Amino acid sequence: MSFLKNSFFISFEGIDGCGKSTQVRLLSEKMNSESVNTLVVREPGGHAISEDIRKILLNNEYFNMSIRTEALLMASSRSQLTKDIIIPALKKRSLIIADRYSDSTLAYQGGGRGIDVKWLISLNKFATYNIEPDLTIYIDVDVEEGLMRRKIKNSDRLESLGYEFQEKVRNQYLKLVKLFPERIVTINGMQSTEEICKEIWEAIMNRINLNER
Repeated sequence: MSFLKNSFFISFEGIDGCGKSTQVRLLSEKMNSESVNTLVVREPGGHAISEDIRKILLNNEYFNMSIRTEALLMASSRSQLTKDIIIPALKKRSLIIADRYSDSTLAYQGGGRGIDVKWLISLNKFATYNIEPDLTIYIDVDVEEGLMRRKIKNSDRLESLGYEFQEKVRNQYLKLVKLFPERIVTINGMQSTEEICKEIWEAIMNRINLNER
C-alpha cells in the first residue's frame, strides 16, 4: 500500500475487557491483506525474555509481589522488546502494532498502584530508549462493561484485582489522554466492533497523512 512511506508505530491501550486485542487482530489482518509490512507485539511479552517476565508478572501465585518490583519488571520486559524487536522494525520502515506499550505502566502502576507518574514517565523513557508510538489508540469502556466481558475468561494476577483497581486505571487513562493529546486518540469502546474498527482506521489515516506532509 503506497500510503505508508516510513515506519509507523501504533499502540493500543485500555482497561481489561475493552476490546483492544480484537482491534489489534483486525487491524493486522487488514494491513496484511494490503501487503503492508506489519509487526504485531504484545505487552508484557513479545520477546523470548519478555515472555518469561510476563509469566512472572501475571502469575496468580505471586499476588503479594511488591508494586515496585511489578513496575520494574514491566519496564524490563518493555526494554528488551524495544531494543531487539521494535527498534529494528522501525529501521526497516515497518508498521508496528503494539497491544499495550508504555502508557499501560502509567495507567496500571501509576493510576492503579499509586506510583508517582512523573517517575514512571522517566522510567519508560529509559526503558524504551526514548521511543514513543506515533499514535496511541485508547479504547474507552465503563469498568462494569470491561468486567462483564472478562467474566467468561480466567483472570491473571492483574485482571483479578477487581472494580476499584480498574476504576483507578481508567481514570488514569483519561488523564493521559489530556496529558498527551497530540498522540492519544480516544475511541468509544461501547460501539459495535465494526464501528470501532472504522474509527480506528480513520484515526490512523489522518495521522499518517499528517506525518507525510
